[in-house]
Amino acid sequence: MESISSVSSTNSFDTWINTIQALEDEVEKAPTHAPQLHLLDEWRLENPQRFRRKLRVDPEVFVELINRIIHHPVFNNNSNNSQLPVPVQLAIFLNGIGHYGNAATAEDMADWAGVSVGTVYNCYRRVMVAILQHHDNVEESTCPEWRGGFLCVDGTPFNVYQKPGWHREGFFDQKSNYSLSAQIVIMPHNLRIIDYVIGVPGSLHDANAFSRT
Repeated sequence: MESISSVSSTNSFDTWINTIQALEDEVEKAPTHAPQLHLLDEWRLENPQRFRRKLRVDPEVFVELINRIIHHPVFNNNSNNSQLPVPVQLAIFLNGIGHYGNAATAEDMADWAGVSVGTVYNCYRRVMVAILQHHDNVEESTCPEWRGGFLCVDGTPFNVYQKPGWHREGFFDQKSNYSLSAQIVIMPHNLRIIDYVIGVPGSLHDANAFSRT
């Protein structure tokens, strides 16, 4: 991505701070849980690691994403009920796609942001529409070997019960666990598994597991 000037970053985050105030009405709609959206601004300055763990991107990348999508017409409407500010919609979207299982339901995202479930779905849709506009530009700047693909690949580690007695260092992964890796290759339109590999030592890179499929 292009470098961001300090002025652009400051302006973008000034906008972000101002939008937190705009959520007060939405917060009142979710009295059972205290929303945590406002913590992002604190984490941006004091704890970037927590910001990244929640949204899966660094604060600087978050600003750049805002700059890339903020002028998309999907964020403009003629309704008397204005949309949430783009930074808030992007934060909800990134939090949702960055988690899975029980931590990624629309209800959980609504509680986290202090908005309704319908608003969460609208944020997902609008941000995805805006991001897809940049598909061709991203494809042109990526590695040629990844273009024209039709399969999806993902893997996950499985922690072993205890430290192996033989070659234990080979099973020590980046999360400081002893594990074995599994990886599957699927067709995204029907989720059919067409290849897989199981039992790769946890210390090996995902590319090593991919080379075995």
